[in-house]
Amino acid sequence: MSAISVTQAAVLGIVEGVTEFLPVSSTGHLKITEGLMGIPVDDTAVVGFTAVIQVGAIAAVLLYFFKDIVRIVSAWGRGLVNREERYHHDYKFAWWVIFATIPIVVVGLVAKPLVEGPLASLWVVAGSLIVGSGVMWAADRMGRHKRGEDDTGFKDAMLVGSSQILALLFPGFSRSGATMSTALMLDLDRVAATRLSFFLGIPALTGAGLYELKDAVGAGVGFAPLAVGTAVSFVVAYASIAWLLKFVARHSFNAFVIYRIVVGVLLFGLLTTGVLTT
Repeated sequence: MSAISVTQAAVLGIVEGVTEFLPVSSTGHLKITEGLMGIPVDDTAVVGFTAVIQVGAIAAVLLYFFKDIVRIVSAWGRGLVNREERYHHDYKFAWWVIFATIPIVVVGLVAKPLVEGPLASLWVVAGSLIVGSGVMWAADRMGRHKRGEDDTGFKDAMLVGSSQILALLFPGFSRSGATMSTALMLDLDRVAATRLSFFLGIPALTGAGLYELKDAVGAGVGFAPLAVGTAVSFVVAYASIAWLLKFVARHSFNAFVIYRIVVGVLLFGLLTTGVLTT
């Protein structure tokens, strides 16, 4: 018997697709949804499943930003064989994404027992949702929003990429929220911060999904739930990306801040009353 049914996988795929790139914590929402459906959030198969269906969301990013990715990868390839091409921003940016991914990979491997154990608690999710809201609110207010995507440098990429560690260690903080907040603190405008968050998420989330695939299948999640969850997350995530980029071009992050606080408080209430357990 699969640890997750096809119906449950479809629901989780929708949650993943909607929340992966919004700064509201996909991990937090997945854990809450799993808890409400009676799925053990700290089960190895479940943790693996949630990592695998992220690949669907990443595939949506690859498709949505296909032209940008081809441009960057092509510039990187040309730079490897042509010294003059190495001065091009896209060539440098490709290396920055690679280097900026190293910190979260190292911490992810070292802290894996904690991430899948004590830190998987819904209490941690609730607290991280609220604390992360404060960080996001401060970053949006303090940032001067004066730098565009072409103004980013190695330092920006490393700081924003390293901030993904916060979401890894404290599910509920939100990978998107952490990276966007850091980018805003570095004075990037909201669209540039959002796009940088997308590009830096591609290698980290893809690697996590592929790494966890063996655990998800080997621990009791069938092929059908994995396929359905991944496919649904892809379709929903594509629509979510398009909406988010239009939203941040015209609005602040205040709506996400308020939403996160409300969800965090409600989660604390559900845990305190015993409706949800962890």
